[in-house]
Amino acid sequence: MSKLQPVLVAGVWRDAVDPVGSLEAHDPSTGQPIGDLYPVSSRREVEQALAAAIGAAEAMASADPARIAGFLDAYADGIEAEADALVEIAHRETGLPMTPRLRDVELPRTTGQLRQAARAVWQWSWAHPVIDTATGLRAMFGPLAKPVVVFGPNNFPFAFNAIAGSDFASAIAARAPVIAKVHPLHPGTSLMLGRIAHKALLAAGLPAAAIQMLYRIEPSASELLVGNPAIGGVGFTGGRAGGLALKAMADKAGVPFYAEMSSINPVFLLDGALAERGSALAQEFFASCTMGSGQFCTNPGLLVVPRNDAGDQFMAEACRRFDGASPLVLFSADGKQHLNAAIQSLLDAGASRCAGKPEPQRDGSWVQPQLLEVDGDRFLQDPPALQAEAFGPVSLVVRSSSPAQAQAIARAFEGNLTATLYRAADGSDDATVSALMPLLRPRVGRLIMDRMPTGVAVSPAQNHGGPYPATSHPGFTSVGMPGSIRRFAGLHSYDNVPDALLPTVLRDANPLRVWRQVDGQWTTADVGGAE
Repeated sequence: MSKLQPVLVAGVWRDAVDPVGSLEAHDPSTGQPIGDLYPVSSRREVEQALAAAIGAAEAMASADPARIAGFLDAYADGIEAEADALVEIAHRETGLPMTPRLRDVELPRTTGQLRQAARAVWQWSWAHPVIDTATGLRAMFGPLAKPVVVFGPNNFPFAFNAIAGSDFASAIAARAPVIAKVHPLHPGTSLMLGRIAHKALLAAGLPAAAIQMLYRIEPSASELLVGNPAIGGVGFTGGRAGGLALKAMADKAGVPFYAEMSSINPVFLLDGALAERGSALAQEFFASCTMGSGQFCTNPGLLVVPRNDAGDQFMAEACRRFDGASPLVLFSADGKQHLNAAIQSLLDAGASRCAGKPEPQRDGSWVQPQLLEVDGDRFLQDPPALQAEAFGPVSLVVRSSSPAQAQAIARAFEGNLTATLYRAADGSDDATVSALMPLLRPRVGRLIMDRMPTGVAVSPAQNHGGPYPATSHPGFTSVGMPGSIRRFAGLHSYDNVPDALLPTVLRDANPLRVWRQVDGQWTTADVGGAE
């Protein structure tokens, strides 16, 4: 039997302590194991990782920001230097195409996030310093002096990996140690990333225990990671059931829990848009729904399409594409099982299958793209059941009978990451858009016009979040610096503290653009630094 791969605990790569089992990655295209074995960590090991992270928290909180930024930049450089090997193993473990997905899209996004986090550290933009000279008050976001736990998802082996993704970069930028609980479907990818990160961490002169990594933990140890008051926050990306179970543990201990859990990302195709470019929209929708085998958290899982001639023509075009689609591979057999269960629950709730070949009979986690349909009246009879997330190349079309019914459907939606409106270029849909926008706006994090939701740009203006149950908190994003960093920071206020004793960024003479009072007016005063 293969030797178990090491874990990163207490600043060193070491053999697992009292492992309670092992796991191995599988090639999802064949279902065959890839080879290496990885430990399932015991409660004792989780306790040791937690103790080491707590011990490193104070040193990280007082670390020179230049070392933090230097680490993030060096880590990005190290990832790029190992790009070929990383892309190859991620492809084997996930079935995602090496190019363009992994090599040309996700890996550059990952290094870009790390560098944006470094820039936010250099510029202190995440701290949002505010100076009120009239009252003697000054405030900024600052380190919690507590560790952060990150749970990574299955669908982004680089960009959301617990040891490299946005949650990781955000926590480090906020000067918090990270315990990364990586996803067990890509352990080899995570091991390679962890080795690059650890090397860069030591070279930067940061505490050796500031980064720790576990592959899987025994279930009874979950509460140790999220239910300890010494934890400053938890970043979680995954399914709703798992997220809510962990959140309940965190809530008991008063630990902030930032979870992205589920979203169907409704898309409204309006009359004028369908009449103007219905065939093109059918192709755009099909491409978005099947991209990455539909395993995006922003996959368009529900369309609202009017029941008229233009809507019927769109449906015919969309069904033709789904009927002609080739099988797609999911990340795992469990994912296939969950997808089939979600499809069945939608059918049981009143939807019908309008396109899609029978499930392929072959080894591995292959599925056939499916398009389901339900009448608007039936949807409104049971909105919760017909909003079940089907995580894969599957979408439900709700046929609306009128603009008023489309509005009723919008009111029935749970919280989502996104909602999209497609309108006619000549403005003929704008009255309908104006009626729908105020209904959708409080129900989503990102409101999109004339674009499918699957693209998530890494921008300071991005919101990859939304109302419950899409996430656990509507006021934060997991993508986009510096906003994502503030999840893992505390708001620090200083009252009547002498200038020389203040953090540099809050002093009267500082090199940054900050909020301050000038002649009785609040403004951003530029005193020679970067924004």
